[in-house]
Amino acid sequence: MIDGFQGRFYSRHMSSFKQTEQSKVRRLAERGKYDHETVYSILDEGFICHVGFIASDGRPVVIPTAYGRDGDRVYVHGSAGSRMQRMLATGIDVSITVTLVDGLVLARSGFNSSINYRSVVIMGKAKPVTDPEEKARALYLFSEHLLPGRWEEIRGPSEKELKQTSVLAIDLDEVSAKVRGGPPHDDEEDYALSVWAGVLPMEVKFGEPEPDPQLADGARVPEYVRKASRKSNHEDRKVRS
Repeated sequence: MIDGFQGRFYSRHMSSFKQTEQSKVRRLAERGKYDHETVYSILDEGFICHVGFIASDGRPVVIPTAYGRDGDRVYVHGSAGSRMQRMLATGIDVSITVTLVDGLVLARSGFNSSINYRSVVIMGKAKPVTDPEEKARALYLFSEHLLPGRWEEIRGPSEKELKQTSVLAIDLDEVSAKVRGGPPHDDEEDYALSVWAGVLPMEVKFGEPEPDPQLADGARVPEYVRKASRKSNHEDRKVRS
């Protein structure tokens, strides 16, 4: 494990994020969630975030990328030469979203059909991570976010790889979640229609591990790979908090 890593995850006793003009959910405001546990659970279960910003030529850009969370801070990383990393490092405004799809909501009309989802939107500015210890911890978090236990087994980054990697931090100062769950909400007259309606659940599942053709002799599928579950990632982090 990374030396000095303190695992700033979260406590069940934490309250809510402050609502701001930017973070406040306006459309279907009753679906807005600002409590730490809801926001953290979505971030911990997700794989990919979408990073939105205005490029130097004035055009809007949205880039999908992996991320990691440490307490009230999210990290993104990439090549030190990438446009996104270089642009965000200048302190421009950035928006980050993470979305989980839990099911298709099949109503009796197309208008009332929907999706059950959980999403988080983060507004703020990114800061370059230059402290070597924090940068190493962030890289550890990226690995643990994708597959807990992997970092302990793999080769750590070399000095050359660290120099080629840019890490940015975004604090969760302006953040909100939005959640839809439950059955369809049909028009009253449509309930008499002889049409099946309900929810078709969805979830992320891992398949059978596929070995690398160049696998070294004696290398076995580790327990953390065989038992990998996206749903358990957030639970694992709560246990370690």
